[in-house]
Amino acid sequence: MTLDDIDRKILRVIQKQGRISNADLSEKVNLSPSACHRRVQRLEAEGIVKDYVALLDARRIGLPSTIFVEIKLQGQADEILDAFEAEVKRVPEILECHLMAGTADYILKVVADSTEDFARIHRQHLSRLPGVQQMQSSFALRTVFKTTALPV
Repeated sequence: MTLDDIDRKILRVIQKQGRISNADLSEKVNLSPSACHRRVQRLEAEGIVKDYVALLDARRIGLPSTIFVEIKLQGQADEILDAFEAEVKRVPEILECHLMAGTADYILKVVADSTEDFARIHRQHLSRLPGVQQMQSSFALRTVFKTTALPV
């Protein structure tokens, strides 16, 4: 699907204001409400808009620590990768898992309420992930910038 300028305007707005009404959205992108609604429905049907979510403040819900964990596996065989990926999805404190090119095979983004909580996550979950040869954890000291909005 080709995105035109109006599609891109719609996407920029709803990425930052997911709960905006169709009337307000149509006004911001200079379309009639019915035309705007049709475009949003098309963007959803095409899978460009995957979902609508509430973004929570991790600190305010008691998860102030963000840890990035580099994982090196014992090998790159499909069965090792598949086993690791299936298991990593089951750990609720792991927010993201990325297959990497470079020195690490995977990078995980983990949240915890403290260093002690991360030690628990490490003992109970991370150290038991299949195929792991080596792990290196780095604690984020401060989040300087964070967005979920893609540059469209």
